[in-house]
Amino acid sequence: MFTTTLDLRKFQYSIAFFTFLAATTSVYSSETNNDPVKELAKPRSVVNIGAGQLFNDNARFGQYTGLRNEGPYGIFNVDISKRYDDTGTWFKLLGRNLGLQNRDVHFEHSKQGNWGYFIDYSQTPRYEPFTVNTAVTGIGTTDPHIPTSPTTGNPAQLSTERHSIGFGFNKFLPGNLELHFHFRNEEKDGDRIFGRGNRLGEPRLSGFDGRPSPRAIGGFEFIPEPINSTIRIFGTTLDYVGKDLQLSGGYYGTMYNNKNALLTPVGGSTVGGIFSPSEYTPISLAPDNQSHQGFLSGGYSFTPTTRGTFKAAYTRATQTDTFTPSLFTAPGIGSNLGGRVDTALAQAGLTARPLQKLSINTNFRFEDRDDKTPVLFYNPMAAWHDDLNGNRWNGLNNPRSFRTISSKFEASYALPHNFRLIGSVDYEHKDRTGTATNTGHRFRTDELSYRAELRRSLSETITGTISYIHSDRFGSSFLTNTTGSGDPFFNLIAPSNLADRVRDKVRFLANWDPIDSLSIQVSIDESFDNYGHRAGSDLGLRKGSARNYSLDATYTFSERLQATAWFSRNETHIDQASRNAETDSKFREIWGANLHNIGTSVGLEVTAKPTDKLETGANFMFSDNTDKFNQKVTLEPQVNIVPNLTTQYSNLRLFARYDIRRNLGVRLDYILDHFKTNEWTWTGWRYTDGTTLTQDTNQMASFAFLSVLYSWQ
Repeated sequence: MFTTTLDLRKFQYSIAFFTFLAATTSVYSSETNNDPVKELAKPRSVVNIGAGQLFNDNARFGQYTGLRNEGPYGIFNVDISKRYDDTGTWFKLLGRNLGLQNRDVHFEHSKQGNWGYFIDYSQTPRYEPFTVNTAVTGIGTTDPHIPTSPTTGNPAQLSTERHSIGFGFNKFLPGNLELHFHFRNEEKDGDRIFGRGNRLGEPRLSGFDGRPSPRAIGGFEFIPEPINSTIRIFGTTLDYVGKDLQLSGGYYGTMYNNKNALLTPVGGSTVGGIFSPSEYTPISLAPDNQSHQGFLSGGYSFTPTTRGTFKAAYTRATQTDTFTPSLFTAPGIGSNLGGRVDTALAQAGLTARPLQKLSINTNFRFEDRDDKTPVLFYNPMAAWHDDLNGNRWNGLNNPRSFRTISSKFEASYALPHNFRLIGSVDYEHKDRTGTATNTGHRFRTDELSYRAELRRSLSETITGTISYIHSDRFGSSFLTNTTGSGDPFFNLIAPSNLADRVRDKVRFLANWDPIDSLSIQVSIDESFDNYGHRAGSDLGLRKGSARNYSLDATYTFSERLQATAWFSRNETHIDQASRNAETDSKFREIWGANLHNIGTSVGLEVTAKPTDKLETGANFMFSDNTDKFNQKVTLEPQVNIVPNLTTQYSNLRLFARYDIRRNLGVRLDYILDHFKTNEWTWTGWRYTDGTTLTQDTNQMASFAFLSVLYSWQ
């Protein structure tokens, strides 16, 4: 097992220095060659160096690049390729955004048909778009201090950063074999939004047959989670390439190590007695885990018109990280979860053309995900107190295994008058284990789909496709939900992934090239869903629909001027109903929501070359996304109606490049970025410790930078 921790924060500076050294060395060691034929055959290298200015602080534009604070930034990119004709080896160095926080470098050295290796490094920041206003101290540590009462705090910026280094090697071996090896180590550090709390208070002795049941009082505290983890990915592959047979087999492994196994908050609210937030300490964080997979895939060409493919894999994933001794544990559960999931996969396919006009394609896939984690009594408190509805639970973990069998048969036949008829049948069968507690569950679902499609080339410039798909999902009877004492629980809602469903979908595609310089693509599809319900209930999902429209056009005005435009609109609709918890007076309020998500996007890109030395371009895109909840309750007048959410985003990019001479040029770029939203999720929300989350709902940022490009061969 790997135990060495790489200091990638220091390593990034070494990478930047090495990249600059390699670039400058290659520049000064390049040879001058005036033969135009040889120059076309030789690879070209480019170095791009400059500086830019960011105007306006922002949270969204620089969320993944670090371009957040107004001020100057460096521009440094390299793309070096060199071939040594005397040895047949290649040297490649690619560095992007080396002056920013989202930098990456890739170095490659190879000899064609013999061997090769690579080393790469990348850095990826992620800034929380919300500003945290908190009095919590110790952010970034495993023992934050929480105020015992609501306290006004100061602004804090949460963020994470990934540093990844990887390398790989390949070698061609005798017998048409090639060996590959790869390894990657990723370190992630920082902090992110997290919290603790419960909506339960001290037990009451009325409302449910005199049994003790907690009160709903609510108490949630802000506790930032410190991030300090390592992910390692490694594997090896042996490939064989023959005339008719191709094989690829190997091993793939992953390891996750969390250096912060435990969060131990200090302080916090004591309201709620044994259910108060301050009682929830320590808190276990994500445990270490690993997975190992062996696989073999391949294909065989039986005849020039018949080919078969297959894949087989076996994966074992385990979670055996030791429980922290200071955590409350139940007797008999052992020192760790003993988590283990074994997954077996087998897949086969066949494509053939038995007749000149007939083509067939068939696939079969089997996957068995066997969760062998022991079922143990982890939560004795579940049996000590009733929940808000007066029910008790069994306190057991609930592993779930899945077995999926899917198959597909498709046939395509060429008809007269340039028509082609395509038909297919898809079948998916899923078996599940598990128990029904507070959510619906069924052991088996089956889904059968039929597709009919007609294609035609109306002329040399117009092709069109129309298709219809009908699918029906059904399954075994739903289990009766029960509490820990065996009493029936709510049996009214079928989860969306398990509910019976009938779906009808139509699709239209067209490509039109009216003239050589113009190309247009149109796509339209609509689907309609009808959901089944559990016996005696009209709650849950009822109906759904989806509509997608897109239009793309490309026009070439001349060799020096081209333009591309696109438009898309996506609409998703779900109608559902549910009910609130029972009150002391035995009243349950039924409510419904007619959910709509509507997304509209447009874009335009233009590139022009007014002169041999000047190249310009512009790219603009705009998107509008709206979520409509349309919530209704049985009470009049309507109360607690959820308002709509709307988010708009636009981005404009302009550039101009001027070649001073053949291998030297300057480039000016300008980016204007606008983000606007009425997102209200955190508006008015306040943690019980006084923490709030805020964001600028109308953000405008612009970035202008000037750079020099030098190229050579």
